[in-house]
Amino acid sequence: MKWELRYLPEAADDLKKLAGNQRILVVKAIEKVRENPLPVQEGGYGKPLGNKRGNNLSGLLKIKLRGAGIRVVYRLLRTESQMLVVVIGVRADEEVYKLASRRIQNDR
Repeated sequence: MKWELRYLPEAADDLKKLAGNQRILVVKAIEKVRENPLPVQEGGYGKPLGNKRGNNLSGLLKIKLRGAGIRVVYRLLRTESQMLVVVIGVRADEEVYKLASRRIQNDR
C-alpha cells in the first residue's frame, strides 16, 4: 500500500527548481519510499533524524540520494497514512536540515 503523498508548498517549489535529471531521481526515490516510508527500525526505508547541529528534527526522516548529493526530508502522518515532504535540497553545510527545522515549525 502506497502512502498518500503531500508536499509543503516550499518543498514543491524545491522540486520544481531542480534540474530535469535531478527531479526525475528525486521523484523515483520518493515513489519507492512511499511504498514503505516507515523508519528503518520498523522495516521501512526512512532514516530517522534527530538533532542536527542545533536543529531539532525529531520525528522527521530522510531519503539520501548519495550520487546526486540531494536529501529529501519528510514526516509521517501515521493517523492518515500520509507522507509529508518537507524539504528537497542539496546537502551543503547542513542547509537542508536548517530549512526542514524552520518549515516544520511553521507547519505545526
